[in-house]
Amino acid sequence: MEEITVEKTFTLKELAHYNGQDGAPAYIAVDGVVYDVSQRSAWKNGQHHGYKAGNDFSEQIKRAPHEKSVLPRLPKVGKLIN
Repeated sequence: MEEITVEKTFTLKELAHYNGQDGAPAYIAVDGVVYDVSQRSAWKNGQHHGYKAGNDFSEQIKRAPHEKSVLPRLPKVGKLIN
């Protein structure tokens, strides 16, 4: 029998709860994919260069020096939906 994996979905409102504050994990979304940045030292306390976890960074990442090159190293935790 084939195992079925259910992907977690997040609305922007739900994603906002994952801001890396008060023990919450730090998640970000890029191009509809939600990533866990909790273990990245660059995202200490859910903040990175003035940006706060719990948000969609699809546009902002285009202006980052690393662009999307860091994304493959991050655990995917779900999908952002409207």
